[in-house]
Amino acid sequence: MRRQVLAQRWPWLVAAGAIVAAYLSTFVEIRLPGDWDRRPRGTAEDIARLRDRGDLNVLFILVDTLRAERLGSYGYERDTSPMLDRLARSGVRFEHHLVQSTWTKSSMASLWTGLYPARTGVTSYDDVIPDAARMPAEILREAGFQTLGLWRNGWVSPTFGFDQGFDVYQRPLAAPLPPNVKRANPTLTDRSTDQSVIDAAVEFVRVSGRQRWFLYLHLMDLHEYIYDAESALFGSTHSDLYDNSIRWTDGSIGILLEALADLGQLDHTLIAVVSDHGEAFLERGFEGHAREVFRETTEVPFLLVLPFRLEPGVVVKTRTQNVDVWPTILDLLGLATPAGIDGRSLLPEILASASGEIPEDGKRTAIADLNLNWARRGSDPLPTIAVVEGAFRYVRIERGDGSPTIEQLFDASDDPRELRNQSAEEPETLERLRAAADDYREEKPVWGEAPTREIGELELNLLRALGYKVP
Repeated sequence: MRRQVLAQRWPWLVAAGAIVAAYLSTFVEIRLPGDWDRRPRGTAEDIARLRDRGDLNVLFILVDTLRAERLGSYGYERDTSPMLDRLARSGVRFEHHLVQSTWTKSSMASLWTGLYPARTGVTSYDDVIPDAARMPAEILREAGFQTLGLWRNGWVSPTFGFDQGFDVYQRPLAAPLPPNVKRANPTLTDRSTDQSVIDAAVEFVRVSGRQRWFLYLHLMDLHEYIYDAESALFGSTHSDLYDNSIRWTDGSIGILLEALADLGQLDHTLIAVVSDHGEAFLERGFEGHAREVFRETTEVPFLLVLPFRLEPGVVVKTRTQNVDVWPTILDLLGLATPAGIDGRSLLPEILASASGEIPEDGKRTAIADLNLNWARRGSDPLPTIAVVEGAFRYVRIERGDGSPTIEQLFDASDDPRELRNQSAEEPETLERLRAAADDYREEKPVWGEAPTREIGELELNLLRALGYKVP
């Protein structure tokens, strides 16, 4: 009886508890003594047997605007990410991971559905994920999981269909901020931080009892370049402040994981850390994101943290992409993936890499796609497309003003930053990837044209507060 009552009341307990926790967190910083990571050691066989366990929870951490190359585990020389690097050393790290768009709403629609943007139809500011979409939260809820989503980016609000399958899907109330917290995004007027998300997440886990749970956290402090005195380690340029904010966000994730360990949940939880896009710093004259699909805004981290430690950690070196993330998680849990999607489970690559084998790459192509007119009401789509195959990246930019389409081809094997156009040196590769882009352009939304929804002024103001230029 008590468990039934708790199941009915837990959303309200989380909300009330989060308010109290947010208040108390302004006075107390929780830290556990000693080494909090007490997960047992695991093997490749243990990975394959995860589907047989009935005690696993899922923690899905989306760090908005996190560029892979700025993490130590991805080769960065600065110590921006000690916690994430530690997780990578004892988990699974995907070395070459591509997002499907560099604008949050389109990227997240692809991540949740496993479909490329042309097939979700979510490419413009008022597009909505239709009810016909089969979302991971729906699958997990049907499998008996409590489902909670905590978000701060208005592009993933219920307005656009992202709440499907969640028992509770909410934007936490802002907590008071210590005076030493800085905001370096000049377009930002939002006054909250991820502290409210972390507090609510911990309270949810505390009251969830023994029922399995799925917890989605969409962290925004990096998008807003938030940091404090302790994380201000790398200077004061725009790029330096981004690194400072990674260090701040890394610490927030550390606090959450320490709390999970204290609650006895770390060895019963599968954790994924992903991002929706990266960030540019004038490599090609651009800053920010949602403007192009080059390397700096499309290559992001993907880490899987298992309920046991892998020693050493596993590195999957083949090309992977965000549409693969949920097929992989569902496969690890022994749950079916929706049919007809573009993504696929990466479990074979994980098991091969964990066993010291080299997975078959098969020259798999991956797609990133951005409608350059995503924020212009009533405008025709203006796609810029990247087709990635092995070390090659083909980028097509349509101008829409009568100017010729721009085509570029990069080879990361001898140009790691992908700054030199090698179209003339690789005509056959150029033609092959151009044909792949042509085929992709012919794709249609799987549910018919995506529905649209009128966005209210309150919702628009929430987006404007995050620095987005919307109508």
